[in-house]
Amino acid sequence: MRAVVFENYKTFPVLKDVEKPKPGPGEVLLKVAGTGACHSDVAVYNEFDANTPGAVPPSFTPGHENSGWVEELGEGVTGFRVGDADPVAAAPLSDAALTPYHAIRMSLPNLAGGGRFALVVGLGGLGQIAVQILKALTGATVIATDMKEEAMAKAAAHGAITVPGGPDQAARIREITGGRGVDAAFDFVGAAPTVKTAAASMAIGSRLTVVGIANGPYEWSFFGTPYESTITNTYWGTIEDLHEVAAMYRAGQIVTEIERFGMEDALEAYRRLEAGELSGRAVVVPHGA
Repeated sequence: MRAVVFENYKTFPVLKDVEKPKPGPGEVLLKVAGTGACHSDVAVYNEFDANTPGAVPPSFTPGHENSGWVEELGEGVTGFRVGDADPVAAAPLSDAALTPYHAIRMSLPNLAGGGRFALVVGLGGLGQIAVQILKALTGATVIATDMKEEAMAKAAAHGAITVPGGPDQAARIREITGGRGVDAAFDFVGAAPTVKTAAASMAIGSRLTVVGIANGPYEWSFFGTPYESTITNTYWGTIEDLHEVAAMYRAGQIVTEIERFGMEDALEAYRRLEAGELSGRAVVVPHGA
């Protein structure tokens, strides 16, 4: 069968034939309907090396946003039938929705009550879904910021107040909150400037979650952030979170914007992802786009 394969660090993946796997005891073989192409995949082959924390030695097939049909059951598997399926558009749920959901769920105490404000920094695939999750789960006013006008327009369509990037970015965010600052901030970039912007927008007792893995350094000082505020990070989510995300998707509370690529165009999806040319989530559809 055809697959995108990561063969070596600092090397663009290749498209090749690989052996079809066989499910072991307690396992299910999934026939992929769609798999999302994520910036984390790009980091694995473009930025990681053998000494990078979390690096997995090649070779392997990248991709961690998958939906599909049950193709084959391993020994002892119950509760599934061959042919059980999810739609292609559900593929990004396992990262692009699960990751922001987990970060937001951990911050819900900061957003409980009236007059609360949430900030989303970075309006790529995860940030766009974060806006939707915040609107569905909280009564907070959602502020969203990005450098791209198109991205901000999409966030505004989902109910966010948008603030463009620039030198007065944090000041404009604080102005929307009446000068108090936001109660919870989510940075889906993680670069030094975006962490600094989010930190400068925080209220007393607030929580900043850095979700993006651009890995920019941030200099902390006692008087440099509001009292009793928290700066933390999260990574992905739990299986319980994923069940709840799927329920939100089925209820129409989360809408994924995808761009489909056939298997032979899978490498083009990663090329466009690297180049920042995608407006939605790239989903590779192995059995026909």
